[in-house]
Amino acid sequence: MPHRLGVFETDLARAATLPAFAYTDPAILAAEQERIFRRSWEPVGNAVDVAQPGSFLTAEVAGAPIVVTRDASGELRGFYNVCRHRAGPVAIGKGTRKSLTCRYHGWTYALDGRLVTTPELGEVQDFDRSCHGLRPVRVETWGPLVFACLDHAAPPLLTILGAIPDETAAHELAAMKPVARREYEIACNWKVYVDNFLEGYHLPTVHPGLFRELDYARYRVETFAAYSSQIAPIRPALAGDGTKDRYYEPADGELAALYYWVFPGWMLNIYPDNMSLNVVLPRGPDRCVTVFEWFRKDPDAPGAAEAIARTIEFSHGIQLEDIGICEVVQRGLASGAYERGRFSTLRENGVHHFQSLVHAALTAP
Repeated sequence: MPHRLGVFETDLARAATLPAFAYTDPAILAAEQERIFRRSWEPVGNAVDVAQPGSFLTAEVAGAPIVVTRDASGELRGFYNVCRHRAGPVAIGKGTRKSLTCRYHGWTYALDGRLVTTPELGEVQDFDRSCHGLRPVRVETWGPLVFACLDHAAPPLLTILGAIPDETAAHELAAMKPVARREYEIACNWKVYVDNFLEGYHLPTVHPGLFRELDYARYRVETFAAYSSQIAPIRPALAGDGTKDRYYEPADGELAALYYWVFPGWMLNIYPDNMSLNVVLPRGPDRCVTVFEWFRKDPDAPGAAEAIARTIEFSHGIQLEDIGICEVVQRGLASGAYERGRFSTLRENGVHHFQSLVHAALTAP
């Protein structure tokens, strides 16, 4: 199937986009789950939820259920949330436990994955309990987040993140605490949403409110091996600006909002007073869910609650604008009238970079 994608041009000035069927074909999505999402580092929860020995959280990666634990020795561990008996879940939600017990038949596992008890198993032959622990999953933390990867051959998380930890060090992301979460179901392919995130080309027409905040002429996208960054300086005050017209206090042009996208589908949006995580989850060829989570260092400080509410309201408005354009683009891709497009060499190098990574993953031997 992936060979139908043909060759992807690496020269931006000559390149065409991925074909329309890459956004509508269920077989393409199945290949993406196997070749991309099951081989990537994905955010699966907040580090604060597994900070103490005995704590755990559950999540999914590419449809696979996982559980992350902090065992009695304080080591962070990850496993498939799948009992070795009959594939039932050994944990639900998040919390604190001394062990993990399957909800189906009661098999119990230690927080380090060892099989501890097998009630009423009887006289089973050739059964070595030490060989039937939970199957491990790679997990790491960075900033306020927990990440998981199903591929034991994938590079470490910090290798994937490249320069992001150093570039964001001044923001002290590890000290940030989750303050709000929202989910949006969108009638578009997951790649449509990522394409949209990776360019500022649509800001003047789709996001007039955000456009007023940013110095569009200096907005730029820089691409790296497995991620890209968008540098968006907050524009200085202009004649005629009113306080009510600006979300951020007018800056000197050097204070920037930082937008990072990491392959395949998660983003960090870092503003002067907060950070948000955005994770895009495929739910079908023409459907995805985007999960937004907001973080602040001082959620209990005077005035913080009002600032958080204002941040979410501003972000929600931008998200609704993005949803509107992404859903009509999906209908256009499925219309039969569109095959491929061309890239703006001034504004869409980030989209080209993303699509080249998708193409490489799908067509690799």
